[in-house]
Amino acid sequence: MNEQLHLSKQGAALVQAFENCLQPVSGITPKRFRAYRCPAGVLTIGWGHTNDHGRRFDEGTVWTQADCDFAFAEDMAHFEAAVRRLVTVALKQEQFDALVSFAYNCGEGNLEKSTLLRKVNAGDFAAAALEFPRWNRGGGRVLAGLVRRRASEALLFQGIADNNYDGKPDEPMAQRVDSPM
Repeated sequence: MNEQLHLSKQGAALVQAFENCLQPVSGITPKRFRAYRCPAGVLTIGWGHTNDHGRRFDEGTVWTQADCDFAFAEDMAHFEAAVRRLVTVALKQEQFDALVSFAYNCGEGNLEKSTLLRKVNAGDFAAAALEFPRWNRGGGRVLAGLVRRRASEALLFQGIADNNYDGKPDEPMAQRVDSPM
């Protein structure tokens, strides 16, 4: 049903806005990135890659930008497939992108058991959008970055622009009024 869907540039930009390549090794060109612990305490490298799937790494691992980008592409393919497998109703591109971002950050298993997925599969997209903010904890505490990310995902899911990923709808451009001569 959603076999034709793949993460769009807009969806990838959202994920990468929240999964920055952190911990650059200073003084080295081209840039290299070391593994770090995310706020929830999970060992991470590059664009949010963890040891849950794909390429393995340890605390001393250093990757090039190309390594980070390659792992990101592999990770997104994995979570695209998970969303296609779990969702039983037709999705719009924005909905698919938001669910891939959510699954990447929260985990495939959490998406699978979530009320969010249940509401999506029931076709209740308005109620599904309200489920994103419930997933705002990391390491047992509410994290500001997750609050913002979930808000941005919910907006994307609804097709509402949030190009600066602050979790708030973008202001519509003021209509230009030409002054009379």
